Amino acid sequence: MRYPASEKLEIIRIVEQSHLPAKRTLDQLGVARRTFYRWYDRYLEGGPEALADRPSTPSRVWNRIAPEVQDQIVDMALEHSELSPRELAVRFTDEKR
Repeated sequence: MRYPASEKLEIIRIVEQSHLPAKRTLDQLGVARRTFYRWYDRYLEGGPEALADRPSTPSRVWNRIAPEVQDQIVDMALEHSELSPRELAVRFTDEKR
């Protein structure tokens, strides 16, 4: 379950003010300790603003082909339509490096 930043902050305050041990308080709230301490670390480092949801997708894809290289591959594929994708990859790698 995703919690909005306001609820995360409220849970942090409840745990901080509770007279019970943190584990027991979190068990009663139904929040995993690992999740809570990840929120708590972010809260200590960046304040309440750091509790906002972060996008889960990476900002960059490590194996994306550059557009200019992609254009070269397409041109070669059109010139050598008889080649399989594997043969085309080998030829491109050998010729263009």
